[in-house]
Amino acid sequence: MPDETLNTFESGTSLGMDAFRRLKKNKMALFGLAFLIFVSVIALLTPVIAPYDYAEQQLWLGATPPSGDHWLGTDYLGRDLLTRIMYGGRVSLAVGLAATSVALLIGVMYGATAGYLGGRIDMAMMRFVDIMYALPFTIFVIILMVFFGRNFILLFFAIGAVEWLTMARIVRGQVLSLKEKEFIEAAVSMGVRRRHIITRHIIPNTLGPIIVYTTLTIPNVMLLEAFLSFLGLGVQAPMSSWGLLIQDGAKQMEEYTWLIIFPSLALSLTLFSLNFLGDGLRDALDPRASKD
Repeated sequence: MPDETLNTFESGTSLGMDAFRRLKKNKMALFGLAFLIFVSVIALLTPVIAPYDYAEQQLWLGATPPSGDHWLGTDYLGRDLLTRIMYGGRVSLAVGLAATSVALLIGVMYGATAGYLGGRIDMAMMRFVDIMYALPFTIFVIILMVFFGRNFILLFFAIGAVEWLTMARIVRGQVLSLKEKEFIEAAVSMGVRRRHIITRHIIPNTLGPIIVYTTLTIPNVMLLEAFLSFLGLGVQAPMSSWGLLIQDGAKQMEEYTWLIIFPSLALSLTLFSLNFLGDGLRDALDPRASKD
């Protein structure tokens, strides 16, 4: 009878599974992920489950505290605050994801190209990044908004156009170490085009840092959108975002505290969750963690 031990073997695990296993041990990261899923589902279903229309006014009510009919109260125009927070979440999350996608696309391609080509091209491209870093980002976005008009779609590109610089530097640093690896030299020796080397070999191997920094960029974008809305340069009424709701609440916070407490709480919890998830992903994707 053959020895059964010869037919047994220890199954291996992929790097992705190892990272997921480490992520599951981080309770704060799991809380952040669960909360973000919850907020995203609410945002997607808002038109179906919202108790009122976001622009519906009940002037006879005015600003009323939380009650059975209006769980989070109403604003000075009698609009249901819970409904406006739900619709505002759709806008804030949309701006965060769309603007981050723009920054991701520009930053990854720019940084990967600069790092791989190297030499004078790399120097010139990164000096341009240094010049852009010297500009006041917020003022640059404000100028774009004033010059092109307060367009909701433009807000995505205006914010994304100033958030790609750090991503470009991170990707460039990763590419500088990757392009000396054997698999890149093998691709070069086989005559693979530079464009294909960058898109098919280099960028996929930088996904770890890219994913982590993406989760940290979304909070920055959402805060910038909130700041612009607070200044009156972001989303325009009657449409709402969390930043716009905070602006309205700040004007009346001494009399109607719930108008600033609940939008601020929604924004704060979302930002905390994104940062918790980003920290968890950073630890999970760290290659040194696999030695533990």
